[in-house]
Amino acid sequence: MNILITGGTGFVGTGLIPRLVADGHRITVLTRSPKKAKAASPHILYLAADPTQEGPWQEAVKDHDVLINLAGASIFDRRWTAGYKLLLKESRIKTTRNLVAGIPEVRDREITLFSTSAVGYYGFQGDEELTEASPPGKDFLAQLAVEWEGEALKAQAKGCRVVITRFGIVLGEKGGALDQMIPLFKKFVGGPIGSGRQWFSWIHIQDLVEAFVFLLRNRDVSGPVNLCAPYPVRNEGLAKAIGRALNRPSFLPAPGFMIKMALGEFGSVILEGQRVVPRRLLDKGFVFQYPDIDQALQNIVSGR
Repeated sequence: MNILITGGTGFVGTGLIPRLVADGHRITVLTRSPKKAKAASPHILYLAADPTQEGPWQEAVKDHDVLINLAGASIFDRRWTAGYKLLLKESRIKTTRNLVAGIPEVRDREITLFSTSAVGYYGFQGDEELTEASPPGKDFLAQLAVEWEGEALKAQAKGCRVVITRFGIVLGEKGGALDQMIPLFKKFVGGPIGSGRQWFSWIHIQDLVEAFVFLLRNRDVSGPVNLCAPYPVRNEGLAKAIGRALNRPSFLPAPGFMIKMALGEFGSVILEGQRVVPRRLLDKGFVFQYPDIDQALQNIVSGR
């Protein structure tokens, strides 16, 4: 199939694209900086464009069978000022809106849209186990996810299959949350954050990639799908698991008030968390390679 990917040069995209190429798909990566991207295969084409802006790139949408929308400014990059919250919103909403606008009303085949969202959709629900059927939260990140998903679901009116992929925190060797966490543990200053009781819904990058392949093949699946491991852990459990994987202590906590002082509103995301399970993937028969946090971290750390 011909697959168009926005945000394909990021952490998730660079893990996903080689797997899709290995399956024989032809990939077009929409990127602002094609000169910095290096095609590792003749099956990968880089298209220069800013997806937050309307433009000729939208004409390319009609030539693809699958659209994978990974674009969006990172929630982890900096303190959430009013300006950065606007960037978080516009990088997601405008890209998704423009991508859907490029889908032709009349065509000779179905187009599938995979549009990224996040488990932050559910807000802060304490110890409640959350599935795809759970309602959204009320905080900024939850409401952003609601609006983001709403733009993607407009493609259904054009006859598209729309799959909303709600990511947990993605763990892998060459990026993601562990790039910020592992150096602290190696310096013997790692440990739980705040109370350590908040839930951490995560997924190994390889399982995330295989979930996309699985959903590509199972064309009867549409709507929201949680892409997270079946066994979320509390933050203190995560810290202990990282310590075990690195053979480092994991007892030095980061006080909650310091997190809030340093990160502002984003600190609440770190200190609260969600207990999310991938109910639809499990019901469909998807098998996780790394369902357990210790197993996942051992694999990641051994590859560094």
